[in-house]
Amino acid sequence: MTNDSDKPRIIVFHAGQCDPKKCTGLRLERMRKAEVVRSIRNIPPGGVVLNPVSQVALSPTDRGNIMKSGLIALDCSWKKAEEIFQTTTQGIQRALPYLLASNPINTYKPIKLSTVEAIAAALYIVGEKQKAENLLDVFKWGPSFLILNQEWLDSYAVCESSTEVVAVQKEIMQEHSRET
Repeated sequence: MTNDSDKPRIIVFHAGQCDPKKCTGLRLERMRKAEVVRSIRNIPPGGVVLNPVSQVALSPTDRGNIMKSGLIALDCSWKKAEEIFQTTTQGIQRALPYLLASNPINTYKPIKLSTVEAIAAALYIVGEKQKAENLLDVFKWGPSFLILNQEWLDSYAVCESSTEVVAVQKEIMQEHSRET
């Protein structure tokens, strides 16, 4: 039996397309902070799947499903991501709102988050800020993700629906494009 400190269950679908030495999903598995699956069929049906091509934005209302059935990240190469993301239909599909990466490969690039950044962002938005921090602490650059995105994450975390997240995201993107 799982106790509440083990929740939510963090699952990483690993497509085997990245350098294992740089893979944040595999590192989370080695640190016993996530479970890696290599078949899409192993994604729990009620789990929330982070999928950037989903038509529905993740919001705090997804917390119940995440706590009950898990949070799933799709770990694949960004070069081949569209193929994986377009064909994944298991679980409850959700896209993360606009955020900036802090990982060494995509620093300051919007949307191109590492697996751990995506998981941490989702946890933060659904009210699991401490768990998000604990995951990111595994990486030297990890805590900078929350520092870089804290204002935006806080804005998304108080939204009451996916529609509201999208509206806040639109404002953030407009403001960010004026700044850059």
